[in-house]
Amino acid sequence: MERVKTGIPGLDEMLSGGFYPGSVNLVEGAPGTGKSTLGMQFIYNGIVKFGEPGLLITFEEFPEQYYRDAENFGWDFRRLEKEGLLKVIMTSPEILKLDLERVSGMVEQAVLERGVKRIVVDSITHFEQLASYPTELRNLEYSFINALKRLELTAILTRESPTLLGGEMGAYPLSYMVDSYILLRYVEIDSRIYKAILVLKFRGSDHAKDIRRLEITSNGIEVLERFEGREGLMSGTPRRMAESFVEAFIRK
Repeated sequence: MERVKTGIPGLDEMLSGGFYPGSVNLVEGAPGTGKSTLGMQFIYNGIVKFGEPGLLITFEEFPEQYYRDAENFGWDFRRLEKEGLLKVIMTSPEILKLDLERVSGMVEQAVLERGVKRIVVDSITHFEQLASYPTELRNLEYSFINALKRLELTAILTRESPTLLGGEMGAYPLSYMVDSYILLRYVEIDSRIYKAILVLKFRGSDHAKDIRRLEITSNGIEVLERFEGREGLMSGTPRRMAESFVEAFIRK
């Protein structure tokens, strides 16, 4: 099947070519791991490399903040918006929910008027304030995902991880609903902090199973080589493979 490429060095390889068209994809990570940057890069590359206009919806930052952040990577969001290829909208979860439920809302208008193909919602974590209990939140997220699919948008939803460094990875209900699930984490190796990326799930497709190093450069995100000779990276207690072998077989 045709793929929607992110254009991010190394990431499309992990995704066996990119996302599926019309899919909804979750990117979860702690603050500073690169979630918003990944979303902006996905939108920017879609416009300039693949001719796919984009929509960026935020619940936290004013559009001006995204313009400034994009400029740091050489991405001129202001110009793209003036040319009708990009729309950055700051709204609330309540308004976005109502917008997707009605005919000819702002998202649907962006699709019809600007030909939007890609959307980033930064971040889906704010939907939790609309629900009083887990079942209500799950139904809300399910309806939201179906609305995006109805508009045939390829979407990235970002989510704040409750874990900063290591710890248990809980089964977040939204991860079962989305088409792919990408996790960004901090890992500590030899008293140095690195960023790591892992594709936990990709429905209907093969994908890379290894944990790779991620860097945020002056050009945006780059996915580098995998972490060699280590295990326990995502738990926050990485060890060399030889140490793990000794622990498991010799000391016992």
